[in-house]
Amino acid sequence: MSRTGRRSERLDALGAVLEKEGVLRLRDAAGQLGVSEMTIRRDITEARDRFTCLGGYIVGALDGPVGGDYSLARESDSHAAAKAAACAEAVKLIEEDDTIFIDCGTTTPHLAARIPEDMRLTAICYSMNVAEILCHRRNTRLIMLGGLYHPEAASFSSEEGLETLKRINLNKAFISAGGVHETRGITCSHFHEVPIKQMAIERALEAHLVVDASKFGKVRPAHFAEVSAFTSVISDRRETSG
Repeated sequence: MSRTGRRSERLDALGAVLEKEGVLRLRDAAGQLGVSEMTIRRDITEARDRFTCLGGYIVGALDGPVGGDYSLARESDSHAAAKAAACAEAVKLIEEDDTIFIDCGTTTPHLAARIPEDMRLTAICYSMNVAEILCHRRNTRLIMLGGLYHPEAASFSSEEGLETLKRINLNKAFISAGGVHETRGITCSHFHEVPIKQMAIERALEAHLVVDASKFGKVRPAHFAEVSAFTSVISDRRETSG
């Protein structure tokens, strides 16, 4: 087979994985296809209309800058009352001695703040704004997933953090999102969040999507799940069960 033919096969294989997973680590792609990371990078360069490589991850081609529409400070003030209302419903699901995962973003701090201060639980997070709330709780055992700090999202990412999460059994995972779309699924603005969100959903007995209603109908660059992956979708307007 010609070099062009082999490249075409690799690109088709990458496309099949991305259609299912939304994101793929560069080194994982190289291992699966039996070629070097440099070869994969060259392939992607030849197919810029289909793929791009961001921070060691392969994703579908984007029309604009990743996360360019997202500002943590701006989002903190946006729909704050609606976010608080959604979290007021979500916190009712947390029980004494639960092990929970709390996602990053500007919605989940409302959830952390509403957990009763004397409740015994183990909480796993990877964002500064959630950790700052929970670290002062006497009865909360806090596990912080560290790594590379992403100031635009006030969160961390690392292989070590993923491995830590992989070893933990979760009663409940509370996941945030930037977009909830009927056909495009659940999306966020930052690709480094995708593997962490997906691992938390996988490890949890119950996965709850917590969003304000402004997120419905929106699509962000990074796909990480379908609506069917969640036990329930909790918002300020309605709650649906999966």
